[in-house]
Amino acid sequence: MFELQFSQKAQDQLKELKNNNSLAKRFKAVSKALKLLRENPKYPSLNTHIFHSEVGPDGQKVFEAYAENHTSGAYRIFFYYGSDGKTIYILSVIPHP
Repeated sequence: MFELQFSQKAQDQLKELKNNNSLAKRFKAVSKALKLLRENPKYPSLNTHIFHSEVGPDGQKVFEAYAENHTSGAYRIFFYYGSDGKTIYILSVIPHP
């Protein structure tokens, strides 16, 4: 099991999702995806893959995981793995562009 660490940006995005009643369904999906990510980043429904357009603060590979799929504006979670092999750093939680 991984420990999740959230950037300030990701914390703010999650807070905004949580506090917006019209996005309650989306917050539930993101919460479930974060739980799955913590337990198994390769869980099939997450569709985790390398996101080539961004790198971590020290050049780490950034990954994208799906919180939702087949939905307009589906939410995505962007993260990288810590060097300790036990930590996942969440960079952002945003709707698919």
